[in-house]
Amino acid sequence: MSQQPVPPLPPGAGAAGAGVHYAPSPPRSRDQSPSRRDPFMDPSAGPNYPMGSLTAPNAGGGPGSNYGTAPSSPYHTPASQYGGSINQSLYAQNSQGYHQQPYSSHTGVSTSTVQLQDFGPVDHDSTTGHGRYQHDETDENQPLNAGANFTGGFYPPPNSAGMGMPSPTTTAASVNASWRNRQTIKRGKTKKVKLTRGNFITEYPVPTPVSNAIEAKWKGATTSTEFTHMRYSAATCDPDEYTRDNGWTFRQVLYNRPTELLIAVTSYNEDKTLYSRTLHGVMLNIRDICKTKQSKYWRKSQEEGIPGWQRITVALIVDGLKVMDKTVLDILATIGVYQDGIMKQQVDGKDTVAHIFEYTTQLSVDSTPQLVLPHGDDTNNLVPVQIILIIKAQNQKKINSHRWLFNAIGKQLQPEVCVLIDAGTKPGHKSIFHLWDAFYNDPNLGGACGEIHAMLKGGKKLLNPLVAAQNFEYKMSNILDKPLESSFGYVSVLPGAFSAYRYRAIQGRPLDQYFHGDHSMADRLGKKGIYGMNIFTKNMFLAEDRILCFELVAKANAQWTLTYVKPSKAETDVPESAAELIGQRRRWLNGSFAASVYALIHFFSIYKSSHGIVRMFFFHIQALYNLVNLIFSWFALANLWLTFSIIIDLPVTSHIYPFGNETVTAWANAIFRWTYLAVLGLNFIIALGNRPKGERFMYVSSLWVYGILAVYLFACSIILTVKSFSTIDFQNSNTAASRLQVLLTGTNGTLMAALMATFGIYLLSSLLYRDPWHMFTSLPAYICLAPSFTNVLNVYAFCNLHDVSWGTKGSDKDDGLTVVSSKKGKGDAPDTVEDVEKVQEDLDSAFQETVQRAMKKLEVKEEVEQPTMDDSNRAFRTRLVVVWMLTNAMLAVLVANINGPRPKGTSLEDIELQLRERQSFYFKVILWSTFGLSFVRFLGCLFYWFRRNIFRWFRRN
Repeated sequence: MSQQPVPPLPPGAGAAGAGVHYAPSPPRSRDQSPSRRDPFMDPSAGPNYPMGSLTAPNAGGGPGSNYGTAPSSPYHTPASQYGGSINQSLYAQNSQGYHQQPYSSHTGVSTSTVQLQDFGPVDHDSTTGHGRYQHDETDENQPLNAGANFTGGFYPPPNSAGMGMPSPTTTAASVNASWRNRQTIKRGKTKKVKLTRGNFITEYPVPTPVSNAIEAKWKGATTSTEFTHMRYSAATCDPDEYTRDNGWTFRQVLYNRPTELLIAVTSYNEDKTLYSRTLHGVMLNIRDICKTKQSKYWRKSQEEGIPGWQRITVALIVDGLKVMDKTVLDILATIGVYQDGIMKQQVDGKDTVAHIFEYTTQLSVDSTPQLVLPHGDDTNNLVPVQIILIIKAQNQKKINSHRWLFNAIGKQLQPEVCVLIDAGTKPGHKSIFHLWDAFYNDPNLGGACGEIHAMLKGGKKLLNPLVAAQNFEYKMSNILDKPLESSFGYVSVLPGAFSAYRYRAIQGRPLDQYFHGDHSMADRLGKKGIYGMNIFTKNMFLAEDRILCFELVAKANAQWTLTYVKPSKAETDVPESAAELIGQRRRWLNGSFAASVYALIHFFSIYKSSHGIVRMFFFHIQALYNLVNLIFSWFALANLWLTFSIIIDLPVTSHIYPFGNETVTAWANAIFRWTYLAVLGLNFIIALGNRPKGERFMYVSSLWVYGILAVYLFACSIILTVKSFSTIDFQNSNTAASRLQVLLTGTNGTLMAALMATFGIYLLSSLLYRDPWHMFTSLPAYICLAPSFTNVLNVYAFCNLHDVSWGTKGSDKDDGLTVVSSKKGKGDAPDTVEDVEKVQEDLDSAFQETVQRAMKKLEVKEEVEQPTMDDSNRAFRTRLVVVWMLTNAMLAVLVANINGPRPKGTSLEDIELQLRERQSFYFKVILWSTFGLSFVRFLGCLFYWFRRNIFRWFRRN
């Protein structure tokens, strides 16, 4: 292939393109024309601006190839021609997009990608350098920032400048300042926009490379502007008023397209790495749905001439323009769904409540970051995706974002199923299809969730005991708890990070009760809203998804159920430091506790539903099970202390001395007990007056202390078990039944129950679900940290019950946006607004700068927030903590110390013997109760497994 001249830079591009160039892809297969150029980079299709290097392997290429800098590339020239250094091209990822083996069975074929990279010296000796293939999880699974608020999920992005290359860093402040400067259009053409019933709605052309990236078969099949123009609406109304009657519409309504699946990604201040991880995963799932051969529904849609992607809409809802990470806007602009300089702060004096963008794109940016675009007629190409981007002007919390989803978008599109995903959660291979499939096969299914597991970075994160312990919790919850609740038909919580609802099922009371927690509706709702809530009710809305689940199942004159879909998997980051974990669990524990009480108190409202008698019977069983669990959770503090103090003394009574002799062992046990209580008291003190981020050392020290005590407790348990089973006498037991009776009576039976409840059921159920590895990699860490979950996390949560994080923090208006006013039309003509639109040349020039910004690394600095506390909330917090402490202390004292009046003539030895017998009896009750609860979970797990594997042959698909 001969060298061809490189098109010149456009005027004014200057250094913006220095050192960056791109080259077209080589042919992917023998039947593809070698001269065919990628539409995204074809100079004949539009201005050819340097943005990055386009690389794609052909059918015979391997991971070591580097086509982006190959001399045969017709657009390759030394970077020094533009005043920069040699450009390093990175190899494309697997076009399937799923690098983790559990989620993918497709390998070998790669799509064209554009590497978004910076300039700088190339380290050719780097082991991760030139042309090296690398899984995206290596870069994307970054640890949480210790100084960041875990609620928002603000994490430091990886070095996206390319392996072996230094990346320039940009502070968040400079990013915001740069974004604000770009909101003023310095050169453009003026156009008149006709207002639609007083609403500002117009379209803007997208950059030429974005439009050219759409496959010809899609562009040629429509006369609409969905591929060539982005639609913008400056919403000046409440989401409940965003209706067709008020002049607001979406493109899906204008094109008369039915919507089967509405996928919502809600975000706060997540960075571009987390955001692109989620968005790219969603787009891969949409491709898999549209091209699946498993579903009759989607095959029939294709046969009827309606492409599957036209039945799917993605809604991206950002909770506040000011607080969002502006680097995300660069990612969105790169795929064509956003542009700088067009948002309006006011329209005719009315403040813009939300900025709404609509565009149908076939581009995606993964978390590497690499720009993934179509390549010829490759079957692995992404399909077009209809995206609605809503950027709220103010930070009004997640419930308000869901009001935009359900009441604004949902009411117009009328989807069958709504999928909710938090930014940062990566949906696995065909995970969204499996969720949708559950609804398609069960007409009474109102809600479902998939399996969320911790992102482990190939197992490396398991070296952190906090991550390993959380991984064990996630796994056992997905193996025991979720299947049990799914068997009953009521899953107490469908995680907001990855769940789905049937849209018509949640209409009415479920959504009405759910939106009572939206503080933007406080004035409208009055006493029914947050103004009329006590602090306990406000805590309930920290776990608002639990309220929606209960109200859905208890909906009057309906028989909706909830289920867990095991094949649907998603992964998410988990806290990696003590401060982050404590802050996260405060919201989870307080919210779930309040919501559990709410569900039990309002349980009898389920009688208004239309559930059958068998289902109602099992709902009662589940309510009783939940009540017992709630009681155990309440008294967990005392039970854990009693278990510890009793077990460490039991070896001594059996004349076993872990520390050599009776005296040293007695002193050691006394020191351990007082240390346990001292650290517990210290946690109460610091929880009442200090934030975890301000007391990192104390909290980490507490975790270590309780970890050491847990190891000692476990060692004593092992000693007792070995001692007990080594002294079993089967001489008088001639039958299997009599031998079993010997095993299950007395101390032996108690120990058997404890072993089965803690290890046996966990291992059996994990083997049954063919997922046992966490038993070996994560169980030891969980055993060490289990006491801290009660003594540290629960204590901090209850001591901070008053902190519900309500309200916005000041004004979120940004002065960088423009204000427009209308002019009265003549006669019956609509009012018009003069708007400035970028000329195509400037638009394309700005686009290449946007792509360059998309790879810059942010320097995240810790921002210490000062929470505000209300005195009445503190008073309620104090009273509840006092009641909790006193009831647990009373239980511990009653069991451990009170032995009743001392009868005359009774020796001290007899009194001590009676005391130990009472303690032993209580301890047996606790162990057998724990075994009973675990056995119920195992039965639910077993039933779910049988039901799923037996009835799978009768599904509609």
